[in-house]
Amino acid sequence: MSSVLSARDPRAPFSLTLGEPARVRRRGFDGVLAAAALALALCGAVLVWAATRDVSRAAGGNPNGFLYRHLVNILIAGGLAVLASRLDLRMLRVTGPVLYVLGVLGLLAVFAVGSTINGAHAWITLGAGFEVQPSEFMKLGLIIGLAVLFSVRARHREHLPPTTGDVLLALILIALPLGMVMLQPDLGSAMVLAAASFGVLIAAGVRARWTIGLILATVLVAILVVKTGMLADYQLARFASFTHPDKDLQGAAYNVHQAQIAIANGGLFGTGLFHGPQTNGGFVPEQQTDFVFSVAGEEFGLLGGAVLIALFAVLCWRGLRIARRADRTGQLIAVGIVCWFAFQAFQNIGMNIGLMPVTGLPLPFVSYGGSSMFAQGLALGVLEGIRRHSLAED
Repeated sequence: MSSVLSARDPRAPFSLTLGEPARVRRRGFDGVLAAAALALALCGAVLVWAATRDVSRAAGGNPNGFLYRHLVNILIAGGLAVLASRLDLRMLRVTGPVLYVLGVLGLLAVFAVGSTINGAHAWITLGAGFEVQPSEFMKLGLIIGLAVLFSVRARHREHLPPTTGDVLLALILIALPLGMVMLQPDLGSAMVLAAASFGVLIAAGVRARWTIGLILATVLVAILVVKTGMLADYQLARFASFTHPDKDLQGAAYNVHQAQIAIANGGLFGTGLFHGPQTNGGFVPEQQTDFVFSVAGEEFGLLGGAVLIALFAVLCWRGLRIARRADRTGQLIAVGIVCWFAFQAFQNIGMNIGLMPVTGLPLPFVSYGGSSMFAQGLALGVLEGIRRHSLAED
């Protein structure tokens, strides 16, 4: 602890810790966590390359274009992770509300200047082919905002569960971005926000009656959303195809049907890199983003898919290990991030194999996409920062 404290001015607890000695930075670095995330990203680069190589060539484009852009996204995300890991946890306690407000402002900007892509009005076009999806960054902003709320309000009653006022205030903070995301409509991001928030609430120790009530309320809201027509027609068609997978195979169920064919083609060991007929023919729509797992299943088989799942398991295990050793704020943030990664991976893989409805969620660290990769890089850096702070306090 003394070596860390001596590396920065104790009168400036909210400063960046870029000046720490190298031995201190190494001590707080979780190499297994970073290696799992990097392995997922590099696997994703190979899968994105396989998914777009022949399709881009057939369309007259650069067969390596998506690969190059994906690698650039990985490098940028890595830089963001390094910067986020250098932030003092006490700075997050101060900036948590700011991050939440910035996330809400980003969602509001979508309604003013946003663009519609794949049926969701969830993007802001920046020009030169660049788009940003604010809901991806809202995931981290909401997690940190809730963690700061619970940790600050419980400072003088550390061993008591959150009060009714605490929970109601948290529900307001959750409902605001959740409602805006649903209006886009972006059901996948809304589900992730809800899952991450629920994880933070559980970790904060809310009473059982709140937990049961929230589960019942979630079911009720889901029914009302469907009945009141808040979902777009294509989203309703996706749910209908999930409950009746053999219907409309050339329409709403087409993506999942083709993904299942690709995964079945792979068998145990796969067809080999660049040798997947479904992948090379571009039969699976969005196979570099939402359905990238079908590429892994076809070209690397069951074993390849199992490797990806194992890497996610390692990622979540290290995140929970960080949460176990952290203080209250760090614990809540780490649990929220783990719930985010775990639920999004489960949802994406589940919709590829027909266990979950299609919601348009990318596979964390694997799918092609800048906004998701950058937000996940920031979250990874925050986890590393929490670990370093925890070790410094030991």
